[in-house]
Amino acid sequence: MKILAAQFVLPISSDFIENGAVAIKGNRIAGVGNRSEIEAEFSGCDTEDLGEAVIMPGLVNCHSHLEITALRNALDDVEHDFRSWLLKLNSLRSELTANDIEAAAVSGALEGAQAGVTCFGDIGRFAGAGMAALKTVGLRGTIYQETEFSPDNRTADTDFVALTSKFEDLRSQETELVRAGLSPHSPYTVGSQLFEVIAQYSILNKVPITIHAAESASEMELLTKGAGFFTEVYDKFGFEWHSPHSTPIEYLDRIGVLAAQPLLAHCVFVNEEDIKRIAGAGAKVAHCPKSNAKFGHGYAPVESMINSGITIGLGSDSVASNNICDLFEESRFASLAARNRVGSSRFITSGEILEIATLGGAKALGLESKIGTIEQGKDADLAVVSLSSIRQKPINDVNAALVFSTCAADVLITLVAGKEVYRRASA
Repeated sequence: MKILAAQFVLPISSDFIENGAVAIKGNRIAGVGNRSEIEAEFSGCDTEDLGEAVIMPGLVNCHSHLEITALRNALDDVEHDFRSWLLKLNSLRSELTANDIEAAAVSGALEGAQAGVTCFGDIGRFAGAGMAALKTVGLRGTIYQETEFSPDNRTADTDFVALTSKFEDLRSQETELVRAGLSPHSPYTVGSQLFEVIAQYSILNKVPITIHAAESASEMELLTKGAGFFTEVYDKFGFEWHSPHSTPIEYLDRIGVLAAQPLLAHCVFVNEEDIKRIAGAGAKVAHCPKSNAKFGHGYAPVESMINSGITIGLGSDSVASNNICDLFEESRFASLAARNRVGSSRFITSGEILEIATLGGAKALGLESKIGTIEQGKDADLAVVSLSSIRQKPINDVNAALVFSTCAADVLITLVAGKEVYRRASA
């Protein structure tokens, strides 16, 4: 058993504690509170004084693609649009070997651990690489087996058999920390019949699913008008695909996919009716503001989502589109983008953003009973973040200091289930 003490403890579920401490027994949090009270309650335990720092719940990155970490900075010369980026991505990805993919996934997981991320929601075509990476580094997460490009209903049955075969293999590798899920990639790459059977499979077998949805103008043009870039792809390869002439969210609702309460990534192009559908179904949203901005997609209406009670978590997306996995920077960008969005009526607070980055992500992955806050009985997934830099001082508001003045390099220690997975080397 051990005690970690610091200038601040930020439980998320309650206000910050000055001169706080967290007692850890095995993989669980045994107590949290004022340092003197915790040391009295757990007398005889060694205390590590972390000084000018905050102990907070580990950050949850609920939308990532670890397997393409090898493509960091490889697509930044694309000058045109999302279409050009996707084409180049698929071309470069096809050149990666299995060893490249496995090494990339481990590198991405290590980067997350060094940035205070304790849990990933990761999507992969080669999902075994992501699962192996989280196990290697010691992180928690859900690894989603992604569908191949399968928009044609004529191949739905064989596509489903191939997908579930991969998923069952992935599920056989689950541990206490890492579990398997499914990712029907998007409304424009998965046919309606395959979507329907995946949703049914998810509901019947309690399998978590995640979907890229309402991400781009190209997707909206296809779903609402049946026109644009993706129709050219279908024609080129002889795929049958019929536009629903609706928004992506309305379409997913109509074919029963929202009933599976999926984690929807991006949701930039959603209207008020879409937001009502998401909220009513109990679906969740993975908000990826930096990736959205890099493509020029726009800003998701996070304020309206919060007001509607939708569970929102933060995602970095891949480092091919974001370049870094830094959820402090992502939090800062999320806050600024929400405030700068046309029609914004209030400032989303730093406290709200930190909750999204921790408990929100935990809820998005269905893990809120285990992680996301510092509470007695929960798993000890923690990040210790230095507040000693001159750019952070004075600490007039610990929430604001974390969101607006802190970066991944300030992380001192990352723990998952009570075990250190990262400790910054002394200068």
